[in-house]
Amino acid sequence: MANIFAGSEVVEIGIQIEKNGRDFYNTLAGKTRKPKAAELFIFLAQEEEKHILAFQGILNKAEHLEPQGLDADQYYAYMNALASGYIFTQKDKGAEIAKTIKADIDAVDAGIGFEKESIVFYEGIKQVVPPHDHKIIDELIVQEESHLRKLLDLKKAL
Repeated sequence: MANIFAGSEVVEIGIQIEKNGRDFYNTLAGKTRKPKAAELFIFLAQEEEKHILAFQGILNKAEHLEPQGLDADQYYAYMNALASGYIFTQKDKGAEIAKTIKADIDAVDAGIGFEKESIVFYEGIKQVVPPHDHKIIDELIVQEESHLRKLLDLKKAL
């Protein structure tokens, strides 16, 4: 079985996910009429920008990333399945999706789904980054979990 992604491509997909997340939340911030929602969407967009930089740092340090402790073919099949089902891996999808959302509650629900999918995807990315970068990925996962909690709190408030 041929590899679908090189390890560095998996990290690049992480960058694309974060760019789409940033664009998604920025677009939502401009659409909502609720100050509390706008404030959270702006915060989340800024957080996604930080994540882009973190992934770029990992990518810049690595010449060639390979799965650690897994059969490479199984890993790449798994990541391909995750990426192909994850709409935020497609370029410019974040703002496009946000523009179609009419209600704040739908925006929050979409954000909740995207944050959950990001956590799963980033757990997979840990398999291709060197062990010394696991701390960075773990921190990104913690932040995504925090974003998820904030979105769940906002959903209760709406």
